[in-house]
Amino acid sequence: MPRLIYDLRPVDRITTDAVGEPGRRTFYIQARQEDVLVTILCEKEQVRALAHSLEELLEEINAKFPRPLGREPGEEELRLEEPLEPLFRAGRMGLGYEPHGDWVVLVIQELPEADQDPDTLRVVRFWATREQMHALSRRGADVVARGRPLCPLCGRPIDPQGHICPRRNGKAVVF
Repeated sequence: MPRLIYDLRPVDRITTDAVGEPGRRTFYIQARQEDVLVTILCEKEQVRALAHSLEELLEEINAKFPRPLGREPGEEELRLEEPLEPLFRAGRMGLGYEPHGDWVVLVIQELPEADQDPDTLRVVRFWATREQMHALSRRGADVVARGRPLCPLCGRPIDPQGHICPRRNGKAVVF
């Protein structure tokens, strides 16, 4: 069984962002509880999937347990904090909901290295409000959208120099 190393319940803040130029960005998920700052390195597709899954989960929660959303974190609260020292690279992620406390939980498990014993994998849990998770979902979608535009034919990212599209038999396409 993986080792739970951080259980931030509740987080004071939670965010995601990318550092670097489109095509060479590094993505992070970060949360803080008092003096504990946890940063996780992740992939762009993980941020995209998290944003989408959070939106779906929040819609389901609001349908079952309706209540108006309160104030969401502002832009300043959604910036990454220094130092950006990732605890580990994200592998599997999961979402859950605890209706008793009205908490949404994000569970992130470390990406295993080759032949790594699953019992040594590290896990963090971030417990947050619906408002915090809604802001995380919007922020994630925004961060992903700030990347390179996608080719309308093949869906792959277009580099600033152009794009060799496999749907056009390897011919360059410049948009």
